[in-house]
Amino acid sequence: MKNFEHIHIGALIKRRKEELNIDTDRIYNFFKDTHESIEKMYQSEKLDTDILLKWSKLLEYDFFRIYSQHLILFSPSAAGDRIKKSKTLLPQFRKNIYTQEIIDFILELVETKKKSKNQIILEYRIPKATLYRWIIKYQKPAQ
Repeated sequence: MKNFEHIHIGALIKRRKEELNIDTDRIYNFFKDTHESIEKMYQSEKLDTDILLKWSKLLEYDFFRIYSQHLILFSPSAAGDRIKKSKTLLPQFRKNIYTQEIIDFILELVETKKKSKNQIILEYRIPKATLYRWIIKYQKPAQ
């Protein structure tokens, strides 16, 4: 998945189901639902979290991670700074854990010159040193 900005979760679920070649009867039994209802899920851009959790378990894939990656790339920085200072009883997660998909996405933007390094640093709030470390570490050999 290259575009973390627009998420069509139903299409991603269908793709994963096809990759695993899971029998449709198994899906219907797991959800205790009809063919039409499952097809609607594949067409849906958004799903309830309890349904998404079931899909994550059945297809052994963390579909919530896609939304986490969206937050890493597209959450507003000013609001995040203000919220971080407030106390909460909710679990706290480190935001700056970049998956390989995020790194690949950013490096593709650099390689294709869709965005400059400065644009990436400003828009996605990736530290300059981190970006340059990725470029050096994952640079494709000249052919």
